[in-house]
Amino acid sequence: RLGESLAVGHQYTSLGTQPILCSSIPGLVPKQLRFCRNYVEIMPSVAEGVKIGIQECQHQFRGRRWNCTTINDSLAIFGPVLDKATRESAFVHAIASAGVAFAVTRACSEGSVTICGCDTRRKGPPGEGWKWGGCSEDVEFGSMVSREFADARENRPDARSAMNRHNNEAGRVSITDHMYLKCKCHGLSGSCEVKTCWWSQPDFRVIGDYMKDKYDSASEMVVEKHRESRGWVETLRPKYTFFKPPTETDLVYYESSPNFCEPNPETGSFGTRDRICNLTSHGIDGCDLLCCGRGHNTRTENRKEKCHCIFHWCCYVSCQECTRVYDVHTCK
Repeated sequence: RLGESLAVGHQYTSLGTQPILCSSIPGLVPKQLRFCRNYVEIMPSVAEGVKIGIQECQHQFRGRRWNCTTINDSLAIFGPVLDKATRESAFVHAIASAGVAFAVTRACSEGSVTICGCDTRRKGPPGEGWKWGGCSEDVEFGSMVSREFADARENRPDARSAMNRHNNEAGRVSITDHMYLKCKCHGLSGSCEVKTCWWSQPDFRVIGDYMKDKYDSASEMVVEKHRESRGWVETLRPKYTFFKPPTETDLVYYESSPNFCEPNPETGSFGTRDRICNLTSHGIDGCDLLCCGRGHNTRTENRKEKCHCIFHWCCYVSCQECTRVYDVHTCK
């Protein structure tokens, strides 16, 4: 389970505010414990990475039947949902691993940790009208940390470990593939006579949008068993040979998802009752699909908002406060 494989749930997202005792983090396997002790300085960034991964998951799935709900009182922070090898599991592993790589890389470039810094390798010759400067973000170091920590559990010769390893790496590769040249202008009145440029990670929302597309186009696999010298080994192959096989950037899964319409403690589904739906949408966030055909209730809600705003020279804005009435639709 992800909460266990990354071993940083809600209770550890405040790691940056306190000294870390690696032995006090429940669920760490020996390899993760060694890693924590060797890299204790970056453990707050690992925890922050899991946190931004979860937040991005909840943003991307805010209008879906499964909305990336987490559970506060469990080490497995997503409950039983990740027990099955579904496309939801694939997305969560990918976005959390990407989050760890992203947060560690950012901490290195900001100078908030001492064991890493800027990337001096990926420079090459400067271009016309610009030169290298600033701090290029060392995504290779961030990815290494994510790989060492998040993949530490995935060493079994079974299909689920193979799936998790693949999806974890797909999340990390998405950051490397979206690195871009960020530049700053210099010169009189910002005339941009000279630009200094450095390699930068994108906003994490870019990664979230990209991985959500990968979720929608995830490749269904089948499990194959092979006998090797170390015993039986499970591998994955594409279920449908007429589709192109998945690349390292694609997500893979081999079990179908529950429908998430009704509460089911076995699958971890919370159902969609009382979820807010969009009356005018024909998509999955619309009341027809999100409410699974059960219908919806409508209530009115009064909200106070700023209105009749006036700009005064110079320089402030004054507004009145208005009460507006909104219809709120929730699933039955």
